[in-house]
Amino acid sequence: MFQIKHKQAPPWQEAAILLVFVLAIIGFFIIKLETVPHIPLILAVLTVTSYGLLKRISFSDLQSGLAQGAQTGIGAVFLFLLIGILISTWMVSGTIPVLLSTGIQLIGGTWFYAIAFAVTAIIGTALGSSLTTSATIGVAFIGMAEAMDLSLAVSAGAIVSGAFFGDKMSPLSDTTNLASTIVEVDLFQHIKNMAWTTLPAFLITFVIFALMSPNEKVGSGQLEQYEQGLSASGLLHWYAWLPLILLVLLTLFKIRAFLTIAASSLLGTVIAGMSGSMSWLAVWNTWYSGYTADTGIEAVDGLLTRGGMEGMFMTISLVLLALGLGGLLFVTGIIPSLLWTIQSKLTSLRKITFTTVLTAIGANVLIGEQYLSILLTGEAYKKVYDEQGISRKKLSRTLEDAGTVINPLVPWSVCGVFLADVLGVPVLTYLPFAFFCMLCPVLTLMIKGDR
Repeated sequence: MFQIKHKQAPPWQEAAILLVFVLAIIGFFIIKLETVPHIPLILAVLTVTSYGLLKRISFSDLQSGLAQGAQTGIGAVFLFLLIGILISTWMVSGTIPVLLSTGIQLIGGTWFYAIAFAVTAIIGTALGSSLTTSATIGVAFIGMAEAMDLSLAVSAGAIVSGAFFGDKMSPLSDTTNLASTIVEVDLFQHIKNMAWTTLPAFLITFVIFALMSPNEKVGSGQLEQYEQGLSASGLLHWYAWLPLILLVLLTLFKIRAFLTIAASSLLGTVIAGMSGSMSWLAVWNTWYSGYTADTGIEAVDGLLTRGGMEGMFMTISLVLLALGLGGLLFVTGIIPSLLWTIQSKLTSLRKITFTTVLTAIGANVLIGEQYLSILLTGEAYKKVYDEQGISRKKLSRTLEDAGTVINPLVPWSVCGVFLADVLGVPVLTYLPFAFFCMLCPVLTLMIKGDR
């Protein structure tokens, strides 16, 4: 969105009033009326468009800002379509059913939330992608929680917390590389410096989830039913592990996420077709419509019926609306005006850190995109940190503490919409339990000095 040129420079008071009004519309519809986020976002787009017209900005300029904002999410759109395919192929090839069966047998509820958090953190660090982690291992853990009759809200909070720990600390992560690059800090210095906030947040979160977890195996009768249903699906084979192994191997060789997910999906398709459990036509059709289970056990069928490009359309439309709104806020000068005002008032380390955190969080809320949150905040404050003699390592860490991990907590954000869709748990439902994501910005404000 940095290529979007603002067509006016409104007073900061005017910009702030409009932002508060827009956020009030979104909050009222989502929290009070409990509508889907699409409705308030359309109303917000119409509100900002009307404001632009009243300020004599041409409709063509407003339309261009809307389109350019949405265009920044095109890469995510194609990735979401592929992840929809990945989930369905991992179902028909047996990868997710095997993960479910193995997890139910090994875990059985004991320390479940803590294990879900720790495992997704490890896998997330290995893969470098919170979305891929959530759509694969995360889906399996949600299935286990459902089978054990455990809280889906807490389980989703554990999965999101672990996945974004990995996204934050992995040298393979796009956000980690982006934060270090935009601020011009060595990647491994950046990761090392993040340990000051990330490791305490990890330990506190693990302890909380351990205390919240059952201390003995739960739902043994129901678990037996799920295991019988999984066996009846005919999807449990040793070779069902191959798509997961390929995904991990390609990630370790630093193959791009798009190509890695595509390769794993194709392998899953081949395995499903050659196993003979479905016709080749039926296997290919799952790419679009997802997998529909028919084990004869309703609970298991609901657990396994997932995936497909079709299931991602709601997510994609919401992402485009949110990013389009962000483009309008740029072209009308709302966001630039507030940034200029904020920069002029920063005179101390505490103020600078606090404002950086607020800006990164605000960018996630207003634009809904973690990459743009990092880019916008990093570009806006680099000179400020230099002028005040503060190490840029602190800026790069703060970008991740308040940018990367906050995105999944915003219902209309790219990550929030995606996670709510694949995990089947609304953002506002799992938000209170995404402890790691909430702790990171708090800890970055508590640490003194510029380390």
